[in-house]
Amino acid sequence: MGTIGALRPETSFSERVSELLERVDYRTAVSDQEKDDIYRLRYEAYLREGSISPSFAKRLSDRYDDLDNSWIFGVFVDESLASSIRITVASSAHAESPAIESFHDVLAAELERDRIIVDPTRFVVDRKFSRLYPDLRYATTRIAWMACEHFGADLLLASVRTEHQAFYKRVFGHAVVCDPRPYPTLIKPLSLMVSDFSRQRDRVNHRFHFFRSSYFERRMLFGHLDVAAASPTRRTAAEPGRGAGKVAALAG
Repeated sequence: MGTIGALRPETSFSERVSELLERVDYRTAVSDQEKDDIYRLRYEAYLREGSISPSFAKRLSDRYDDLDNSWIFGVFVDESLASSIRITVASSAHAESPAIESFHDVLAAELERDRIIVDPTRFVVDRKFSRLYPDLRYATTRIAWMACEHFGADLLLASVRTEHQAFYKRVFGHAVVCDPRPYPTLIKPLSLMVSDFSRQRDRVNHRFHFFRSSYFERRMLFGHLDVAAASPTRRTAAEPGRGAGKVAALAG
Protein backbone atom coordinates (compact mmCIF):
# COMPACT_ATOMS: atom_id res chain seq x y z
CA MET A 1 0.00 0.00 0.00
CA GLY A 2 1.41 3.36 -1.03
CA THR A 3 1.86 6.45 1.07
CA ILE A 4 -1.10 8.79 1.04
CA GLY A 5 -0.20 12.40 0.40
CA ALA A 6 -2.04 15.44 -0.87
CA LEU A 7 -1.11 17.09 -4.15
CA ARG A 8 0.86 20.32 -4.33
CA PRO A 9 -1.54 23.19 -3.41
CA GLU A 10 0.11 25.69 -5.78
CA THR A 11 -0.81 23.76 -8.93
CA SER A 12 -3.66 24.86 -11.18
CA PHE A 13 -6.97 23.01 -11.31
CA SER A 14 -6.15 21.13 -14.53
CA GLU A 15 -2.62 20.30 -13.38
CA ARG A 16 -3.96 19.10 -10.05
CA VAL A 17 -6.46 16.70 -11.63
CA SER A 18 -3.89 15.49 -14.16
CA GLU A 19 -1.38 14.83 -11.39
CA LEU A 20 -4.02 12.95 -9.44
CA LEU A 21 -4.80 10.79 -12.46
CA GLU A 22 -1.14 9.78 -12.59
CA ARG A 23 -1.68 8.12 -9.20
CA VAL A 24 -5.12 6.68 -9.94
CA ASP A 25 -5.86 3.09 -10.90
CA TYR A 26 -9.35 2.09 -12.12
CA ARG A 27 -10.33 -1.48 -11.28
CA THR A 28 -13.47 -3.49 -11.97
CA ALA A 29 -14.69 -5.17 -8.77
CA VAL A 30 -14.90 -8.87 -9.55
CA SER A 31 -14.19 -10.86 -6.41
CA ASP A 32 -16.49 -11.00 -3.38
CA GLN A 33 -13.86 -9.21 -1.31
CA GLU A 34 -13.48 -6.38 -3.84
CA LYS A 35 -17.23 -5.88 -3.94
CA ASP A 36 -17.54 -6.07 -0.16
CA ASP A 37 -14.94 -3.34 0.29
CA ILE A 38 -16.95 -1.10 -2.03
CA TYR A 39 -20.28 -1.97 -0.38
CA ARG A 40 -18.79 -0.85 2.96
CA LEU A 41 -17.49 2.36 1.39
CA ARG A 42 -20.96 3.04 -0.03
CA TYR A 43 -22.62 2.43 3.31
CA GLU A 44 -20.32 4.81 5.17
CA ALA A 45 -20.74 7.54 2.55
CA TYR A 46 -24.53 7.31 2.27
CA LEU A 47 -24.99 7.04 6.02
CA ARG A 48 -22.81 10.11 6.56
CA GLU A 49 -25.06 12.09 4.20
CA GLY A 50 -28.22 10.82 5.87
CA SER A 51 -29.39 9.09 2.68
CA ILE A 52 -29.89 5.67 4.30
CA SER A 53 -30.82 4.28 7.70
CA PRO A 54 -28.22 2.49 9.84
CA SER A 55 -27.84 -1.19 9.07
CA PHE A 56 -26.34 -3.98 11.17
CA ALA A 57 -24.60 -5.35 8.06
CA LYS A 58 -22.94 -1.98 7.35
CA ARG A 59 -23.02 -2.71 3.63
CA LEU A 60 -24.97 -1.09 0.79
CA SER A 61 -25.77 -3.15 -2.28
CA ASP A 62 -28.81 -3.83 -4.46
CA ARG A 63 -29.93 -6.04 -7.31
CA TYR A 64 -28.46 -3.71 -9.92
CA ASP A 65 -24.98 -4.72 -8.80
CA ASP A 66 -25.63 -8.14 -10.33
CA LEU A 67 -27.08 -7.08 -13.69
CA ASP A 68 -25.29 -8.30 -16.79
CA ASN A 69 -25.10 -4.70 -18.02
CA SER A 70 -23.79 -3.22 -14.74
CA TRP A 71 -20.21 -3.02 -13.51
CA ILE A 72 -18.75 -1.75 -10.25
CA PHE A 73 -15.52 0.22 -10.42
CA GLY A 74 -13.14 1.00 -7.61
CA VAL A 75 -10.85 4.02 -7.89
CA PHE A 76 -7.54 3.48 -6.14
CA VAL A 77 -5.07 6.19 -5.21
CA ASP A 78 -1.61 4.85 -4.40
CA GLU A 79 -3.14 1.35 -4.08
CA SER A 80 -5.80 2.45 -1.55
CA LEU A 81 -9.53 2.35 -2.35
CA ALA A 82 -10.55 6.01 -2.53
CA SER A 83 -13.88 6.08 -4.38
CA SER A 84 -16.27 4.02 -6.43
CA ILE A 85 -18.91 4.30 -9.12
CA ARG A 86 -21.27 1.83 -10.77
CA ILE A 87 -21.86 2.02 -14.51
CA THR A 88 -24.98 0.57 -16.13
CA VAL A 89 -25.27 0.63 -19.91
CA ALA A 90 -28.90 0.37 -21.01
CA SER A 91 -30.32 -0.11 -24.48
CA SER A 92 -33.28 -1.78 -26.13
CA ALA A 93 -31.37 -5.06 -25.75
CA HIS A 94 -30.61 -4.49 -22.04
CA ALA A 95 -33.43 -2.23 -20.90
CA GLU A 96 -32.80 -2.19 -17.17
CA SER A 97 -31.00 0.28 -14.92
CA PRO A 98 -31.65 2.08 -11.61
CA ALA A 99 -32.78 5.30 -13.31
CA ILE A 100 -34.98 3.48 -15.80
CA GLU A 101 -36.88 1.90 -12.92
CA SER A 102 -37.31 5.15 -11.02
CA PHE A 103 -37.92 7.38 -14.05
CA HIS A 104 -39.45 4.89 -16.46
CA ASP A 105 -42.10 7.33 -17.63
CA VAL A 106 -39.35 9.70 -18.77
CA LEU A 107 -36.86 7.21 -20.23
CA ALA A 108 -38.99 4.47 -21.79
CA ALA A 109 -39.44 6.41 -25.03
CA GLU A 110 -35.66 6.81 -25.34
CA LEU A 111 -35.19 3.04 -25.27
CA GLU A 112 -37.91 2.66 -27.88
CA ARG A 113 -35.91 5.04 -30.08
CA ASP A 114 -32.93 2.67 -29.79
CA ARG A 115 -30.93 5.06 -27.65
CA ILE A 116 -27.89 3.92 -25.67
CA ILE A 117 -28.01 5.21 -22.10
CA VAL A 118 -25.14 5.31 -19.62
CA ASP A 119 -26.50 5.38 -16.07
CA PRO A 120 -23.79 6.03 -13.42
CA THR A 121 -24.91 5.37 -9.85
CA ARG A 122 -23.51 4.70 -6.37
CA PHE A 123 -20.84 7.38 -6.77
CA VAL A 124 -19.08 7.58 -3.40
CA VAL A 125 -15.79 8.93 -2.09
CA ASP A 126 -13.95 7.89 1.05
CA ARG A 127 -14.11 10.70 3.58
CA LYS A 128 -10.36 10.79 4.18
CA PHE A 129 -9.60 10.92 0.47
CA SER A 130 -12.24 13.56 -0.21
CA ARG A 131 -10.37 15.87 2.17
CA LEU A 132 -6.96 15.09 0.70
CA TYR A 133 -8.13 15.23 -2.92
CA PRO A 134 -11.14 17.52 -3.47
CA ASP A 135 -10.83 16.83 -7.21
CA LEU A 136 -11.29 13.09 -6.83
CA ARG A 137 -14.88 13.51 -8.04
CA TYR A 138 -13.52 14.41 -11.47
CA ALA A 139 -11.26 11.39 -11.57
CA THR A 140 -14.18 9.17 -10.59
CA THR A 141 -16.88 10.54 -12.88
CA ARG A 142 -14.33 10.34 -15.70
CA ILE A 143 -15.18 6.62 -15.82
CA ALA A 144 -18.75 7.47 -16.84
CA TRP A 145 -17.48 9.82 -19.54
CA MET A 146 -15.18 7.12 -20.89
CA ALA A 147 -18.08 4.65 -20.87
CA CYS A 148 -20.07 7.04 -23.06
CA GLU A 149 -17.20 7.18 -25.51
CA HIS A 150 -16.62 3.44 -25.54
CA PHE A 151 -20.24 2.35 -25.91
CA GLY A 152 -21.28 5.15 -28.26
CA ALA A 153 -23.79 6.55 -25.78
CA ASP A 154 -26.56 8.95 -26.67
CA LEU A 155 -27.49 9.97 -23.12
CA LEU A 156 -25.52 10.29 -19.91
CA LEU A 157 -27.74 10.27 -16.83
CA ALA A 158 -27.31 11.56 -13.29
CA SER A 159 -29.77 10.68 -10.52
CA VAL A 160 -28.82 13.20 -7.86
CA ARG A 161 -30.02 15.29 -4.96
CA THR A 162 -30.74 18.96 -5.54
CA GLU A 163 -27.52 20.13 -3.86
CA HIS A 164 -25.39 18.11 -6.30
CA GLN A 165 -27.02 19.33 -9.50
CA ALA A 166 -24.70 22.30 -10.03
CA PHE A 167 -21.65 20.06 -10.48
CA TYR A 168 -23.27 17.94 -13.21
CA LYS A 169 -24.71 20.95 -15.00
CA ARG A 170 -21.41 22.82 -15.03
CA VAL A 171 -19.18 19.89 -15.96
CA PHE A 172 -21.23 17.63 -18.21
CA GLY A 173 -24.00 19.97 -19.35
CA HIS A 174 -26.72 17.99 -17.59
CA ALA A 175 -30.24 19.41 -17.44
CA VAL A 176 -32.93 18.50 -14.92
CA VAL A 177 -35.75 16.63 -16.67
CA CYS A 178 -37.66 15.34 -13.65
CA ASP A 179 -38.45 16.71 -10.21
CA PRO A 180 -37.22 14.81 -7.14
CA ARG A 181 -38.96 11.50 -6.51
CA PRO A 182 -38.37 8.40 -4.34
CA TYR A 183 -35.37 6.30 -5.30
CA PRO A 184 -34.74 2.62 -4.40
CA THR A 185 -32.94 2.02 -1.05
CA LEU A 186 -32.53 5.75 -0.32
CA ILE A 187 -34.35 8.01 2.14
CA LYS A 188 -33.86 11.24 0.24
CA PRO A 189 -35.52 11.75 -3.18
CA LEU A 190 -33.46 12.22 -6.33
CA SER A 191 -33.95 14.20 -9.52
CA LEU A 192 -33.12 12.91 -12.98
CA MET A 193 -30.60 14.89 -15.00
CA VAL A 194 -29.68 14.11 -18.58
CA SER A 195 -26.79 15.14 -20.81
CA ASP A 196 -26.82 14.63 -24.58
CA PHE A 197 -23.37 13.12 -25.05
CA SER A 198 -22.93 13.94 -28.73
CA ARG A 199 -23.81 17.59 -28.12
CA GLN A 200 -21.65 17.98 -25.03
CA ARG A 201 -18.68 15.83 -26.03
CA ASP A 202 -16.49 18.46 -27.70
CA ARG A 203 -17.23 21.14 -25.09
CA VAL A 204 -16.39 18.87 -22.18
CA ASN A 205 -13.23 17.48 -23.78
CA HIS A 206 -12.04 21.01 -24.58
CA ARG A 207 -12.80 22.55 -21.21
CA PHE A 208 -11.81 19.54 -19.09
CA HIS A 209 -9.05 17.98 -21.15
CA PHE A 210 -8.34 15.38 -18.46
CA PHE A 211 -11.64 13.67 -19.39
CA ARG A 212 -10.12 12.70 -22.72
CA SER A 213 -9.04 9.09 -23.04
CA SER A 214 -7.30 6.89 -25.55
CA TYR A 215 -8.85 3.92 -27.29
CA PHE A 216 -6.31 1.74 -25.47
CA GLU A 217 -7.34 3.04 -22.04
CA ARG A 218 -11.04 2.51 -22.78
CA ARG A 219 -10.38 -0.94 -24.16
CA MET A 220 -8.43 -1.90 -21.05
CA LEU A 221 -11.28 -0.68 -18.85
CA PHE A 222 -14.34 -1.79 -20.82
CA GLY A 223 -13.12 -4.20 -23.49
CA HIS A 224 -13.93 -7.29 -21.42
CA LEU A 225 -17.50 -6.13 -20.76
CA ASP A 226 -18.91 -8.26 -23.54
CA VAL A 227 -22.63 -8.15 -22.76
CA ALA A 228 -23.17 -4.47 -23.46
CA ALA A 229 -20.49 -4.34 -26.13
CA ALA A 230 -22.28 -7.11 -28.01
CA SER A 231 -25.53 -5.15 -28.04
CA PRO A 232 -26.84 -4.70 -31.57
CA THR A 233 -27.35 -1.01 -30.77
CA ARG A 234 -23.68 -0.34 -30.03
CA ARG A 235 -22.25 2.57 -32.04
CA THR A 236 -19.21 4.77 -31.99
CA ALA A 237 -19.53 8.24 -30.48
CA ALA A 238 -19.51 9.69 -33.97
CA GLU A 239 -22.69 7.81 -34.87
CA PRO A 240 -25.51 9.17 -32.66
CA GLY A 241 -28.80 7.35 -32.32
CA ARG A 242 -31.82 7.88 -34.51
CA GLY A 243 -33.98 10.89 -33.54
CA ALA A 244 -33.20 13.45 -30.89
CA GLY A 245 -35.99 12.47 -28.54
CA LYS A 246 -37.77 14.62 -25.97
CA VAL A 247 -35.25 13.94 -23.20
CA ALA A 248 -32.27 14.70 -25.42
CA ALA A 249 -33.88 17.94 -26.54
CA LEU A 250 -34.27 19.02 -22.94
CA ALA A 251 -30.71 17.99 -22.14
CA GLY A 252 -29.11 19.77 -25.10
